[in-house]
Amino acid sequence: MKRIVAIVMIAGLALLLLAVLGAAQEEKIEHQFVGVAKCKTCHKSEAKGAQYTKWTESEHSKAYEVLASEEAIAIGKKLDVDNPQTSDQCLVCHVTAFSAPAEAKAESFDQTEGVGCEACHGPGSDYKKMKIMKDREASIDAGLIIPDEELCVGCHNEKSPNFKEFNFEEASKIIAHPNPKKQKQE
Repeated sequence: MKRIVAIVMIAGLALLLLAVLGAAQEEKIEHQFVGVAKCKTCHKSEAKGAQYTKWTESEHSKAYEVLASEEAIAIGKKLDVDNPQTSDQCLVCHVTAFSAPAEAKAESFDQTEGVGCEACHGPGSDYKKMKIMKDREASIDAGLIIPDEELCVGCHNEKSPNFKEFNFEEASKIIAHPNPKKQKQE
């Protein structure tokens, strides 16, 4: 009988240990990246500021695509990179959510969109709902990031092989995409 109790206790402790280790290894995904198409739904009209159009006309929208250019391939060769579109060294700044785990990327997410909305504003799964987006604090609580200089210089820095001086104030004006209705309210 003592032997059975000992075996059950050891088995119970082993299961408990496995559960604790499993829970510690599980990474909680708070918000998911959903992709530009989800943002486009509400952010394409002129009345709301045509943010989607401004993005499609920006260099950010072509950040992944540019990695296939002759110039990018030449730069890659100097850095011992065979294919910039598959190189971690390049993708870390040329696609949204590069370092995020697969579970943090919804089915609708497509890294070939380049540097999309969520690269600057955070994963949108929980703040994309109109009810939440109408309330800035609720949006921030749901994962919305209000980008600042620190976020931008994460990529726009001397580590880039073709870095040009980065002026946050000037760059902000180039990519500005305010919502006209919200500007009037502020």
